[in-house]
Amino acid sequence: MKYYLLSVIQPSEGEPPSAEALARIMGEVETFHQQLREAGAWVFAGGLDGPETAVVLRPEGAGVRVTEGPYADGKEYLGGLCLIKAPDLDAALDWGRRASRATTLPIEVRPFQHTAED
Repeated sequence: MKYYLLSVIQPSEGEPPSAEALARIMGEVETFHQQLREAGAWVFAGGLDGPETAVVLRPEGAGVRVTEGPYADGKEYLGGLCLIKAPDLDAALDWGRRASRATTLPIEVRPFQHTAED
């Protein structure tokens, strides 16, 4: 088994979903998470606050420089993540497809460098 990161790609611009639509989406996301748990693929998942809440720490000489706010402006940002275990990339991509349908957002699927310890 390998670990895979499913990154939720959030658009920076546009209108957020209505409260009713967001409630429906979150219900779909919880169903997706339950499917991961039942399949033994669940490791962790969570949403992130917007990039305006970010703090970047950068080594500088003997110290560390702290920069508040987003590091880079972009049309998209990391809105959340899901860490899963899957036997191969095809299985991880299948979970990524399900995540995309549940969140209604693009999902980036990336393998970790090491295998999962079962």
